[in-house]
Amino acid sequence: MTDTTNTEPTTPPHSQWYDVWHQFKAHKGAMLGGIVFLIIVFGVFLGPLLWPYDATYIDIRSRNQGPSLAHPFGTDQLGRDLLARMMAGGQTSIAVGLTAMLLALSLGSFVGIVAGFFKKLDGPLMRLTDLFLALPILPLLLVMMMLFREPLSSAVGPERGIFILIVVAIGITSWMPTARIVRGDVLALKEREFVLAARSIGTSNKNMITRHILPNVLSPIMVSATLGIANAIITESALSFLGLGFPPDFPTWGRLLNDAVQYLQDYPERVFWPGLGISLTVLSVNYLGDGLRDALDPRIRGR
Repeated sequence: MTDTTNTEPTTPPHSQWYDVWHQFKAHKGAMLGGIVFLIIVFGVFLGPLLWPYDATYIDIRSRNQGPSLAHPFGTDQLGRDLLARMMAGGQTSIAVGLTAMLLALSLGSFVGIVAGFFKKLDGPLMRLTDLFLALPILPLLLVMMMLFREPLSSAVGPERGIFILIVVAIGITSWMPTARIVRGDVLALKEREFVLAARSIGTSNKNMITRHILPNVLSPIMVSATLGIANAIITESALSFLGLGFPPDFPTWGRLLNDAVQYLQDYPERVFWPGLGISLTVLSVNYLGDGLRDALDPRIRGR
């Protein structure tokens, strides 16, 4: 008697994060954006360790030089190496983007989860969100910089004070989209069977949020994180370009653009490099966000 049992090996089930990574790898734009973003991050943070010139070193004899082997990006009006200043400026811009994103993400996620989970707080919190959405962001940022720049600089130092002020200003004016997205997901999750089952056995609200709600809203939170980095970098660059960011001797990509405008006709390449850094960083982060959105969406993941 022959054995008719199917002995073919079966493919072991994959974890959810394996499926997410598999879908993310299939998004060519996201992979390219991730590679470019990693190159930029490693370049600006590890490059100064290998480059012989300091971003603040002044050499008047070498001022206003064009690109050369010694100075691939040229030098500025004080003889400072522009490649070194680009790397130092990238450190500041990316640090501002990441820190402001974390603040905005924390505020937005907290407001969204609380508004979606507690019905009594939904109305007031959403009206507060609508109020912030209705505010003109750029004029509000300019007012905040004018009011708090000097007190913070006097209290903790010019660079640290401006860093804190810019991060807080961007963070508290950028949390609203995350809050609305997270609230919508929480409202849908509240009616799911596993949440109703957890409620029926007496699970506390705290455990319900931390164990069942929060893990299931990580997808929109992660997508908002990538987009928040790009928005924060652009906002910081705009403030520095307007002269309301960091001090003139503290390089950021926006400050480098501001300094280069005065020499635009004679040395147009000075505008090109910081503009390219901002554009590549924002574009790569946006592509990362698109890839994460597709990979974390279960309706797309199986395609």
